[in-house]
Amino acid sequence: MTVRILVEAEAELDSAIADYERQSTGLGIMFAAEVAQGLVRIQEYPRAWQLIGPRVRRYRLYRFPYGLVYAPLQSETIVVAIMHLHRNPDYWTERIERS
Repeated sequence: MTVRILVEAEAELDSAIADYERQSTGLGIMFAAEVAQGLVRIQEYPRAWQLIGPRVRRYRLYRFPYGLVYAPLQSETIVVAIMHLHRNPDYWTERIERS
């Protein structure tokens, strides 16, 4: 099964990488690597993580306060948001209807 990342989620990823890299050189790369590992795990086990909506699940990163919000479908898994867990938790909901 393929994993598709929405444009908005890619922008969130890029922004978080840049923010972490500004904090400490190499931290953004570590964040990106953990996200990549999460994407692999979602691809392997799409229904393994917490259900947070009717069709939506969240994979929590281990080292960083972020979650990968995704919807496993028949033909693909769509990553809807790369969400900071200490901010507005429902900002991504309208993306589900558009995807």
